[in-house]
Amino acid sequence: MKESIQALRALEKQYYAYYYALAAIEYDESTVAPPESAAGRAVAAEALSEAQFRLLVNPETDALLTTAAADAETEQEKAEVRELRRRYNEICRIPPAEYAAFASLAQQSVTVWGKAKRNNDFAAYAPYLEKLVAGRRAQAGYIAPGRDPYEVWLDQYERGLTIARCDEFFATLRTAIVPLLAAIRQRGRAVRADFLDADWPMEGQRAISQAIMRRWTIDPEHCILGETEHPFTTNFWRGDVRITTHYLPRDMASNLYSVAHEGGHALYELHVDPALDYTILSGGSTMGLHESQSRLFENCVARSREFIGCLWPTLTAQFPTQLAGVTAEEFYRAVNRAEPGLIRTEADELTYSLHIMVRYELEKALLQGTLAVRDLPAAWNEKYQEYLGITVPDDTHGVLQDIHWAMGDMGYFPSYALGSAYAAQAVADIGKKLPLATLFASGELTPLVKELKTRLWQYGCKKEPAWLVENLCGGAFDPQYYIKYLTDKYTDIYGL
Repeated sequence: MKESIQALRALEKQYYAYYYALAAIEYDESTVAPPESAAGRAVAAEALSEAQFRLLVNPETDALLTTAAADAETEQEKAEVRELRRRYNEICRIPPAEYAAFASLAQQSVTVWGKAKRNNDFAAYAPYLEKLVAGRRAQAGYIAPGRDPYEVWLDQYERGLTIARCDEFFATLRTAIVPLLAAIRQRGRAVRADFLDADWPMEGQRAISQAIMRRWTIDPEHCILGETEHPFTTNFWRGDVRITTHYLPRDMASNLYSVAHEGGHALYELHVDPALDYTILSGGSTMGLHESQSRLFENCVARSREFIGCLWPTLTAQFPTQLAGVTAEEFYRAVNRAEPGLIRTEADELTYSLHIMVRYELEKALLQGTLAVRDLPAAWNEKYQEYLGITVPDDTHGVLQDIHWAMGDMGYFPSYALGSAYAAQAVADIGKKLPLATLFASGELTPLVKELKTRLWQYGCKKEPAWLVENLCGGAFDPQYYIKYLTDKYTDIYGL
């Protein structure tokens, strides 16, 4: 190994150490930290972020990357240089103090958001969101002067994604989803779901969580389940992945599908090639690809008729009273019903993308400067009425429901819809090779796990995102696979 590559690896390991410390702060904040402890974390996050920034952005690193680019011989070495150079070029234009201050602001914002959500108090959170929007607009200006600031952040989360592509993608979905939803309302057969509103003991819900993790083949020695306000996954490294859920006393399905979803994220991180450990290539690639794995396991597997049949004995053993007189088929239809609602994370597959469209249009307007933060709640409520036909009763169930903007994640939301579409196409292609229905019915998911590791997980960020998408999907991305998946599923459920 050339000296420059050895120096590069040493830098990457130090960069990773800062990442680990910042991830630990964020995980602690969302799980077990005391309510009034944000100030100390903000100071620590600011100092660590500035140190991480200065480690990467300096003349010595610039020179090292140039030398390493000439010395790199293997595919991995070339990829490490490529990704570090890309990150260097993007953030070197941002003033270090601003970069660090934004990390501190995000730490404070998340805590304020949590309180605001609980107290239905958007006004308390608005000043932080205004600063976050201004910060992201300024950073976009540094990274790509003259480019639409929202498109800069789209590209950060899903490389190569543009506003034009997003607009086309969502327009394609809208033309299929809206008529299908209308047909369900007009002539769909009734779906019984009354039994879902019951008292579901926490002990039973936790048992179901563990059952899902076992079925997903998640190794408990390397992945634990925590509890938080908004479910998420944190990857410290391939050997330490944390997922979280939120238990609702009267909604067992919420936890079931949160764990299924976050478990998909965890599987991706747990199966990255060990050779990439502590390098810039470790961890999943784009957010769309990451969401494809969470949505695949949440929807294509856990909501399938076959898997619910497999899980049914466990469900009825844990909840014999709540599920008395209910069949597995009724449960399948209930948890897959198309019913426009207020909360994105609880949305059915059919209306889910409509929730994403609302957020896409609003965050785009915020970053483009055509929507003021003070007008965000009214704009949110108007779009929910327009797209989903429902009235938002308060900001807790409206504009305050998601944590993403509080963390500064703007441009992230389209990844959810893209991920769902990637997942549908991947399953269609994998189904040509594996008997998926049989595997889901037996709960034996090892062959699927191995196939996804081969197609996607092992590569981390070593391959370019466009290549990974095609390798996962079995060809060029085509949203028509997702439309067919939704159409076939809901035509069957509602007898259209």
